[in-house]
Amino acid sequence: MATTATTTEPGAGGSSRGTAARAHVQRFGTFLSGMIMPNIGAFIAWGLITAFFIEAGFTPYGPLGGFGTDAEGAPHTGLVGPMITYLLPLLIAYTGGRMVYDVRGGVVGAIATMGVIVGADIPMFIGAMLMGPATAWLMKRIDAIWDGKIKPGFEMLVNNFSAGIFAGIMAIVGFFVIGPAVLVFSNAAAAAVEFLVDRGLLPLTSILIEPAKVLFLNNAINHGILTPLGTAQALEQGKSILFLLEANPGPGLGILLAYMVFGRGTARASAPGAALIHFFGGIHEIYFPYVLMKPALILAAIAGGATGIFTLTIFDAGLRAPAAPGSIIAVLAQTASDSYVGVVLAVVAATAVSFLVASVILKASGDKGEGDLTEATARMEGMKGRKSSVSSSLVGTSGGADAAGEHDLDAGEPVRRIVFACDAGMGSSAMGASVLRNKVRSAGFEDVTVTNAAIANLTDDFDIVVTHQDLATRARPKVPSASVVTVDNFMGSPRYDEIVEAVRRRNVDGADGAPAGATAGAAGPAGTTTAAAARADGPARETGAEAEPVLTRERIVMDGGARSAAQAIDEAGGLLVAAGAVDDAYVASMHEREESVSTFMGNGLAIPHGTNDAKDSILRSALSVVRYTEPVDWNGKPVTWVIGIAGKDKEHLGMLAKIARIFSSKEQVARLNEARTADEVLEILGKVNS
Repeated sequence: MATTATTTEPGAGGSSRGTAARAHVQRFGTFLSGMIMPNIGAFIAWGLITAFFIEAGFTPYGPLGGFGTDAEGAPHTGLVGPMITYLLPLLIAYTGGRMVYDVRGGVVGAIATMGVIVGADIPMFIGAMLMGPATAWLMKRIDAIWDGKIKPGFEMLVNNFSAGIFAGIMAIVGFFVIGPAVLVFSNAAAAAVEFLVDRGLLPLTSILIEPAKVLFLNNAINHGILTPLGTAQALEQGKSILFLLEANPGPGLGILLAYMVFGRGTARASAPGAALIHFFGGIHEIYFPYVLMKPALILAAIAGGATGIFTLTIFDAGLRAPAAPGSIIAVLAQTASDSYVGVVLAVVAATAVSFLVASVILKASGDKGEGDLTEATARMEGMKGRKSSVSSSLVGTSGGADAAGEHDLDAGEPVRRIVFACDAGMGSSAMGASVLRNKVRSAGFEDVTVTNAAIANLTDDFDIVVTHQDLATRARPKVPSASVVTVDNFMGSPRYDEIVEAVRRRNVDGADGAPAGATAGAAGPAGTTTAAAARADGPARETGAEAEPVLTRERIVMDGGARSAAQAIDEAGGLLVAAGAVDDAYVASMHEREESVSTFMGNGLAIPHGTNDAKDSILRSALSVVRYTEPVDWNGKPVTWVIGIAGKDKEHLGMLAKIARIFSSKEQVARLNEARTADEVLEILGKVNS
C-alpha cells in the first residue's frame, strides 16, 4: 500500500541534517581554499627562494637567504623571513577581505592583519584567514549604517576615514586579542602533530583525510590546518611532511590502475585517461566517482595514504611549500633537496598498496567494478554541489562548460542570487535584470535577488548567471560554480521563463509548493513592496524644480535618417552631445561597446551606450530616442527604436528598469509604434523622468 508524500522515513531527518552539515563544511572549506589558492604562486616563489638561497640551500646567499652579516656587521634580512612573515599572510588577508567586500574589504582586512602579524612570533596564516574576512564583513555592516545618508561631496572623506579608523582599531584588536588566541591554537595544533609524529601515529590521519577528500571536505582540513602548520614547520626545518598528507597522488593512482586491470565496461575504458589527469594534472577529484561506485575502495585509499605517510616519516622527507595542484610535477618541484628519495618512494608505495587493496576488492566483487560510472559521477557532483567538467567528460555526460551552463539549471542548492553580466555592467545587463526581476517577483520569490554586473567584476558566489551568447566564454571561467544561461534577446527571451521555473523547482519549500521567499500579505503583486521595487530600479533621481529631465521632446527624433547600426549610434550619440550631456569621446566609446557585444535588446529596440572607461565623458544623465520607419539592420536584427543612454552615478539603472518595463509590454510597444509625434512618445517614455 502506498504511503503519503508527507511520510518521513526513520532516520531521514538525521540524514538531512548530516547532508546540511557536510554542505556547511564544504562551503567553509571552499571559502578557505578561495583565500589560499589564488596565492599559491606566492607560496611557490617563497619555496623556491628558500630552496636556493638559505644557508642549507642549493646556492646559499646571505643577502637573499637571510643569514650572515654585511660588511658593517648588520645581519642580513633577506627575502625568506619577510615573505613568510608579512607578504604571504597579508596576501591571504587581502584576498579573504576582497571575497567578502571587494577591494575595500581587502584593504581593511590587510591592515587589521598587521596587528595579528606583529602580535605573534610565528607566521600568522590562520590569523590572516580570520582577520581578513571578519574585518571586511564588519566594515560592510558599518558602511550600511550610513549608506545613502552622507551629504554630497563628503562621500570620499567619510569612506576613507571610516576605513582607516576602523581598520586601525581592528589592528589593535588583532595585536592584543586575536594574535595571542591564534598563537595558543597554533601551538596546540603543532603539539598534537608532534605527538602523532613522535609516536608513529601520523599515518592514522589517513583514516580522516582520505574519506574527507571523496566527500569534498578536504579543503577545510588542508587549507585551514595543514597548510598553515606546514608553512610554519617549513620555516623552521626547511620542509614539512604536512604538505603531503593530502596531496600525495599515490592512493588515487593505485585505485585507477586497479580499474585498468580488473575493472570492466566504462569504468575500465575510462580509467587510463583518468589516471593521466589525476597523476600529471593533479585533479584528484577525477577518481572520486570510481570510489563512490564501489565504496569499499575507500579502504584502498586509506591504506595507500597511510603507507605513503609512513614512508615519509621513515625517510624524514617533506616539501618546502604546498603542492597545488596535487600533480606529481608540483610535488617534485616543491620537494626539499634531501627528500627526493623519500618523497618518490612515498608516492610509489602509496600507489602499490592502494593498487593491491583495490585489486582484491574488485576481484572479490561480483561485478568487478562494472557499476554505473555515470550515476557515481552524478553522486559525486551532488556532494560537491556543482558540475565536474573533468569527471563528466570521461563518462560522456554533459559536464563541459556549455552543458554546465546551458542545461544544468535544475542542479544545485536553492537559488538566492542571479546576476546579469555584460561587458560594462551598465546598459544591457541592467535592462535584462529588470525584466527577469519582475518575472521572479511575480512568481513570489522575494528572497531571490537579481542584479547586474560587468563580466570583469563577476565573483563565484552567484547561483545563476545570465549573459549574452557572445560573452559566455568570458563569463564561464569567472563563475565555475554557477549555471550560465545565454540569451540573444534581453527583452523577451524565452530563457527567462526557464529560469523562473528552475527557481521554482530549486526553491520550493517541501510538498506545499509555496515559494521559499513568498510572504503572505505582502503589498503589491506577488508581495512586491514599494521599497523593494525602488531598490531594484537603482538610485532614485533627484526631484524638484532644478532636476533636469533625462528625456525631453528635443531629443526625440521620429524619423531617423541612419541606414546602418553605426550611423544610428552616431545619430543617437549626437543628440546626447548636442544636449551637453556627454562629450564626443563618449560617442566613440558607444561604437567601441557595440564592437564588443551587440546592444540589441529585442522587440525592435537597441540601447547603444558607452564603456566603463568612458564614464568620465558623461556630464549628466540623459536619453535620446530615435525612431526608424525603415528598420535598421542591427547585426542581423531589425531595429525600429534606438535609445542612446548616458547615466551618471548609476542613475541609468533606474532609467533602464523603466525602459525595460515599457518594451517588455507588447501593448506599450504597439502604442509607441502607433505614435505620430514626439509628444506622444514622450508621454509613453516620460516615466524615465520620474
